[in-house]
Amino acid sequence: MQPRFRIRPERLTDRPAAARAAGVAALALGLEWGRVLAARRPELALASLVVGGAALGALGLGFSARELGLSRSQLGLRLVSGVAVAAVLLLPALARERPGPLLPPPFAVAAIAVSVGEEIAFRGALFAALDAWLGPAAAIVGSSLVFTAGHVLSHPPAFLLAVAAAGVLLATWRWACRDLVAPIVAHCVADLAL
Repeated sequence: MQPRFRIRPERLTDRPAAARAAGVAALALGLEWGRVLAARRPELALASLVVGGAALGALGLGFSARELGLSRSQLGLRLVSGVAVAAVLLLPALARERPGPLLPPPFAVAAIAVSVGEEIAFRGALFAALDAWLGPAAAIVGSSLVFTAGHVLSHPPAFLLAVAAAGVLLATWRWACRDLVAPIVAHCVADLAL
């Protein structure tokens, strides 16, 4: 049965749930901005990606695998679905005249670490906290807004609309399918390809 898609106003006064959601949002945003600022120093670029990705992923430690949308059930389907969602994320890249440069292997691994960490932080932990507090509509909108805010230091303003759209797409998938595996795969593929 599909969860109801609505904001639960009666939960607005649930202080522990609100504090948990606000705490996860603040930590995710702070870690994302800290990672980006550290990466501006060339000697810290690779380490900031790996450590930043791990730190973002650590935000999921306070949640069960089920709350995060992680499951081995139908794993093959989840992985293939992630590639399909990645194809949708990559549609804007088709407008480019030439493909982007390939990442050197150490930076490709680091990009994967960041992609996995961001998904666990934003569409795993933050989504779960917002969903438990106010419901799935708030989880989709809130996690997408914080994800977009996390990218203001690393992306030009004109690209933030695409970041927001990707956030909404991945968060909607997370809600509709109760799955974080496909968003993780999609985010990894998109970051490696773009």
